[in-house]
Amino acid sequence: MVTIRDLRKEDNPALAKVVKDTLAEFGANHPNTVYYDPTTDTLFEVFQTPRSKYFLAELNNKIVGGGGIYPTDGLPMDTCELVKMYLLPEARGLGLGRTLIEKCIETATENGFKKIYLETMPELKQALSVYEKFGFEYLQGPMGNSGHTGCSLWMLKSL
Repeated sequence: MVTIRDLRKEDNPALAKVVKDTLAEFGANHPNTVYYDPTTDTLFEVFQTPRSKYFLAELNNKIVGGGGIYPTDGLPMDTCELVKMYLLPEARGLGLGRTLIEKCIETATENGFKKIYLETMPELKQALSVYEKFGFEYLQGPMGNSGHTGCSLWMLKSL
């Protein structure tokens, strides 16, 4: 059974493991990415920021991924960032990624955002095609101050 729910404090260790394991799986565990970001271990606290939201995905009561939106420093007031979109192998191909992105887009709109930005890496090929299907378009360079200079691809979608 698949469940999408809000992130809880007790989810921090399991979610950090999902993020790090997924990046390592694709060889994307580079310096200056969320793999080495200390906030990856405290995502519940991070998502207490106003206008942010994180959705957790569970499969048969096991945390298998999630995704959220965040008003990253340095972005225009009308732009949020799609962040921490990760799914374990057993959760892929079930439409969970699509569901999470749809919920993030809906929440971004409800929170008054007009655009969604994201940062990613070429190693995450499957994710790139999903983002493209949702209408994200490539940018020439980064926006905002995420601190994740290890990401080399940037995309933006108007809502």
